[in-house]
Amino acid sequence: MKLRRQSHTFLWACFSYFLFTFLTLSQEGVTQVNVINETVIENTETKEAKVKVTKVVEGLEHPWAVNWLPDGKMIVTERPGKMYLIDISEGKVTELKGLPKIDTDEDQLSAPDGGNQGGLMDVVPHPDYSSNGWIYFTYSSPGDDDAVTGDYDYATGTALARAKLDDGELVEVETLYAQVPRTNPGRHYGSRIIFPGDGTVLFSIGDRGLRWPSQDLTDPAGSIIRLKEDGGAVEDNPFVDMVPGNLRPEIYSYGHRNNQGLAIDSRTGNIWTTEHGPNGGDLLHLIEKGGNYGWPQVAFGKEYSTREKIGIGKEAPGVKPPKHIWKESMAPSGLSFYHQGNIPAWEGQLFAGSLYREAIYRIKIDGDEASREEELFKEEIGRIRDVRQGPDGNLYVVTDEGNGGVFRIESAD
Repeated sequence: MKLRRQSHTFLWACFSYFLFTFLTLSQEGVTQVNVINETVIENTETKEAKVKVTKVVEGLEHPWAVNWLPDGKMIVTERPGKMYLIDISEGKVTELKGLPKIDTDEDQLSAPDGGNQGGLMDVVPHPDYSSNGWIYFTYSSPGDDDAVTGDYDYATGTALARAKLDDGELVEVETLYAQVPRTNPGRHYGSRIIFPGDGTVLFSIGDRGLRWPSQDLTDPAGSIIRLKEDGGAVEDNPFVDMVPGNLRPEIYSYGHRNNQGLAIDSRTGNIWTTEHGPNGGDLLHLIEKGGNYGWPQVAFGKEYSTREKIGIGKEAPGVKPPKHIWKESMAPSGLSFYHQGNIPAWEGQLFAGSLYREAIYRIKIDGDEASREEELFKEEIGRIRDVRQGPDGNLYVVTDEGNGGVFRIESAD
């Protein structure tokens, strides 16, 4: 009897050891989303203000966007296909269920490390969220194989959807728009969302890495799309009823490569974007209805592989020139105006995130003109994926890392 008990004890000890080892190894590299309050940069001097940077959320896997509900709760998206509702005051993190099927890269490497750019992207509550409860978001939507080349099993495109929140779950999910034709999965989905306040919603779609659709008005790739808030093209969009009659009625502007920053100046109603160039030549644009922004015929960078020039030059008749050019690649991301915030010297200025330079660019806007002012926090925070002004008047950024975070930038005075 004693020998049997010892044998059972030994077997249980072995089982416990192997179970512990398995669980430990299975959790290796896994992070947990947490609310923290950790100062990472103290009392640093910029040209116009003394500021500090605080990490407020950690443990996010390649976050894409941050936004807020009217009650102050934060919404954050992760490119691998998760959305969180975060109560900073109570330290509570809720993963929201009910998202549609999203195409994501299996290993979720960053683009510089060989990963693709698909997944869950921007999220913006409707301006009248308090009365209608709608949250809008963009994502890479998988489809069939009838629009792909080579051996791909399926195609993807940028999609816009909306949903409501109910006890930690997205309900009444509606896909308002799915890009057609979908094409090979991988690159240049855009995508940011804005509400200009006229009953419409605008969002960006990249050229999907194919270039030529950006000048093809029968294809929505490489465009900014303008829809009614419940879906459908707007009657006064620029290419409605134009000859030859098959132009896409949802296109608002075209000739874009990959807009990943999109913001409205509340003082003027002007729409601004930041656009990825090729090897060099990232751009800041002021968007005009029906405007052609040139890509790929007009470009300010070169081919990656050969350093050959692209297109016909840096200008062409009918092409809207950029308002600012980053001659050396900085890989633009989120874009936000700063209004009535806690740093008066930044009033009315535009803040552009940079993935490649791991920086934020402060840009002075004067009506229709822009002048680059200052590079902030270069290589101090990480790859900046989104820039947004919060309801507390402070500037927030998210970092596109395997263990990414949300950071608050505020006055140190």
